[in-house]
Amino acid sequence: MATKQCEDSSRDMSYEDHSSGLMLRIRKFNPKEVLTWQLAKTLAMGQGLAGLICGTAITSQYLATNFHVNTPMLQSFFSYTLLCVTYTSTLLCRTGDGNILQILKRRWWKYLLLGLVDVEANYAVVKAYQYTTLTSVQLLDCFVVPVLMILSWWVLKIRYRLVHYVAVCICLLGVGAMVGADLLAGRDQGSTSNILLGDGLVLLSATLYAVSNVSQEYTVKNLSRVEFLGMVGLFGTIISTIQMVVLERNEVATIQWSWQVVLLFSAFGLCMYALYSCMPIVMKLSSATSVNLSLLTADLFSLFCGIFLFQYNFSGLYLVSLVVILIGFITFNAVPTPADCTDPTTSSSSSSPICEEGCYDNPEATQNDITKQEVAVRIVTEEEEDDKEEQQGDGEKEAGRKKKRKTASQSLGRRNNDADAVGRSTKM
Repeated sequence: MATKQCEDSSRDMSYEDHSSGLMLRIRKFNPKEVLTWQLAKTLAMGQGLAGLICGTAITSQYLATNFHVNTPMLQSFFSYTLLCVTYTSTLLCRTGDGNILQILKRRWWKYLLLGLVDVEANYAVVKAYQYTTLTSVQLLDCFVVPVLMILSWWVLKIRYRLVHYVAVCICLLGVGAMVGADLLAGRDQGSTSNILLGDGLVLLSATLYAVSNVSQEYTVKNLSRVEFLGMVGLFGTIISTIQMVVLERNEVATIQWSWQVVLLFSAFGLCMYALYSCMPIVMKLSSATSVNLSLLTADLFSLFCGIFLFQYNFSGLYLVSLVVILIGFITFNAVPTPADCTDPTTSSSSSSPICEEGCYDNPEATQNDITKQEVAVRIVTEEEEDDKEEQQGDGEKEAGRKKKRKTASQSLGRRNNDADAVGRSTKM
């Protein structure tokens, strides 16, 4: 009974400490600490990535509607080839452990699987449009965010707080507003030939994207951005070439090439190349989950461009959706995502500052620890001063003893001299 009462009291005390810590953080909240230059840079770069995805969507739609070209593997082949030409050749010129031969000896099968996952993720989402509607793709494509959070928690040991889950829910509400605007505007386009297969392809694509992004974040933060892009470019080129020959050789043979088609293929390849090149930089500043939250606005940018290019109907819900998604993104990035400090496998070089941030969730406990450390330092300092004083005292005592001995010896010498003088005088 006493043990149970002690447990209840300890729970009450921990709850009170947590509540007081939360109230303390609320009272000390400063908007300038949240709206920092780092957050603005992350937001701007994330929206730049969304703009690049918008470019790929517009060029693909032009190829499909105006020129009847539907070859996703051929389009991916151009982007992977650009990555291979630039980043893989850079690895060839390196020496030591960063050389491509050393990387292939150690991790070739990992990058082979990663390249396969990335290629199939791009192919599955494009293929899904042939079986399901645009609304289903937009809604189910958000499945990448919860899968990313689960994989980040399991693989990268990221520990999310309540505010992060709330921010993700806000972003998903913004996506819901966008889908509602599409339905009101009559833009529920796409095929309904096999909705179940199409929805399954979207979910598969979202899962593969999550695996690819988590692997990318781990590689960029622990190894090298050039290594990741070079290996993905190499294996992506090989896999997309094989898959293009097997699945799209008839479609490629029927393409009627013109300068417009070449220009659209080039624009798609450059947009994808820039997306792949810049995404690791943004991931290094934030995280894979944060990047994918910012990419939720890509569909909105495509819709805004479609209003002028494809005469889409405008709805005020599009602006509401954009604002809600941006609010959720800012909320997610306003609070850091701490890593698990107890996990020995977490890299100390990359996670030590994050761990320090995550280990001090209770401000009062932190203040108590600091006070204890200060008291310990004072005690140690006082003990050192006492030791010095004792050493000085011992030195003074020893000097006094030496002085007394010297005085005694001098007086004894004088007495001997006097005695000798008396003796000499007596003899005389």
